[in-house]
Amino acid sequence: MKVAIYGQYYQNSTEPIIRDIFVFFNTKNIEMVIEDDFLKMLYEKELVKKDYKTFKSYKELDKSFDLMLSIGGDGTILRAATLVRNSGIPILGINAGRLGFLASVQKEDIATFLQMVVDKNYKISKRTLLKATVFPKNKDLMDINFAMNEISVSRKDTTSMITIETYLDGELLTSYWADGLIIATPTGSTGYSLSCGGPILTPEVKSLVITPIAPHNLNARPLVIPDHTEIKLRVSGREEQYLVSMDSRITSVGNDSIITIKKSSFQINMVEIPNETFFKTLRNKLLWGEDKRN
Repeated sequence: MKVAIYGQYYQNSTEPIIRDIFVFFNTKNIEMVIEDDFLKMLYEKELVKKDYKTFKSYKELDKSFDLMLSIGGDGTILRAATLVRNSGIPILGINAGRLGFLASVQKEDIATFLQMVVDKNYKISKRTLLKATVFPKNKDLMDINFAMNEISVSRKDTTSMITIETYLDGELLTSYWADGLIIATPTGSTGYSLSCGGPILTPEVKSLVITPIAPHNLNARPLVIPDHTEIKLRVSGREEQYLVSMDSRITSVGNDSIITIKKSSFQINMVEIPNETFFKTLRNKLLWGEDKRN
């Protein structure tokens, strides 16, 4: 078995996780290839001492890898997805962060969960991605042109609202007067969109969510649409530019540029461990069922 390892370091929670993972994989003689910057940090913190193979970019991750292990929070998984890209390598998230909807494996008893992976006792949850194109072209969106959570537009350098003219498959939907607009995948429905009042979608749903950010017209509600819909946005405002974000990556785009958003041609494979399902995560993270009447 060959595993790629990528992670972020959190002082209070990462060290025992890293030790448990490395002890388990070394005991099982599993080949580990570690992201270069992460391994340098592990050496600096003296958490590992052996020599390991490394990788620096997605170009070095091929079908010889059985798994990508992401150590951190949900943001770490989003960055891991930019390394995996269309290779099909499944991602397993070990939660060393805070909320952790994607990094669902908790730090307690990691060896038990990793043994399930070695035994192939898991399911693959395929996650929809979004891609965006901008006219006129924007060079910052050319390299990593996909998002696993959401693509959003928002105001820049102003406290004034922006106007987001929105078309679905060529038909005008509406013009949102708001601080911004979120186009979320089912995976991203538990993130930024949820905090702005959007609905939660299960990962298997073939839909997207359009969620306005602080709309001035209060009857502008989140909208669920089929994921094969082509979305076009034209943004105008008092400033010459506005912000476009794809997960954690942000760039500036000029007013009146046209952004076209579609479902990507490939998906990200997330590892789902038995007893660590999406619904269990909802219950644990959102405290569903904590009502005393239950």
